[in-house]
Amino acid sequence: MTDPAPRTRRKRMTGKERREQLLDIGRTLFAERGLDGTSVEEIASAAGVSKPVVYEHFGGKEGLYAVVVDREFERLLSLVTDSLNSAVHYRSKLEKAALALLEYIEEHPDGFRILVRDSHGGTGQGSYASLLSEIAGEVEHILAQEFDRHGYDDKFAPLYAQSLVGMVALTGQWWLDVRKPHREDVAAHIVNLAWNGLSGLEPRPSLDPRRRRKEMERQEKRAEKAAAKAGRAEEKAAAKAEKAQRRGRRDFEEIVDPSA
Repeated sequence: MTDPAPRTRRKRMTGKERREQLLDIGRTLFAERGLDGTSVEEIASAAGVSKPVVYEHFGGKEGLYAVVVDREFERLLSLVTDSLNSAVHYRSKLEKAALALLEYIEEHPDGFRILVRDSHGGTGQGSYASLLSEIAGEVEHILAQEFDRHGYDDKFAPLYAQSLVGMVALTGQWWLDVRKPHREDVAAHIVNLAWNGLSGLEPRPSLDPRRRRKEMERQEKRAEKAAAKAGRAEEKAAAKAEKAQRRGRRDFEEIVDPSA
């Protein structure tokens, strides 16, 4: 009788690999259920290990959650600050920062969901509010430099920084669930409002400067045509009024001097 085929042995994970596996599983479960809604048993079961393994690596679910939050915190902070520092032009900085946040949301939705939840007291700095505060600090520094350069009062730089960061952050939270329109379009519209204000919104905002330039040229041509049309209408109305005035004078003269 022949021996049965040997079983394929599963490769044993190293401590580092096991830690990364638990972090990935924890990130998914915490995003779905939150810290309080997730148990050590569920984490261990999903990883195919016993509960002591989770305790060995993180001391419990709170420790695992803290590492997940801090990792996502640093990832997003790095993406946004790098984008702010990679551009030279003021508008480009805002475009790149908005796009970086939206890219993070699209590519790491579980991480973002965890960040926007109310952070557990034991997680230290890793909360969405503190993340936004860190980003606002970077934006404030950039704005203060620009304000000084243009002769504006830089004491208002913190106010503008909080306003800009808050606008982008809240839009990101909304977009996390709706996912429409595309992230480039969302970033373009955010910058449109921040850069131009409500009174000067571009009808078709874009992150592509060439498309913006062409759209501006089309807008200028439409404005010229509208102005020319309004001018012609004004001339026509003036001529009509003058004609009516002459007719009125003739009628009056006929009444005063019928023999005229």
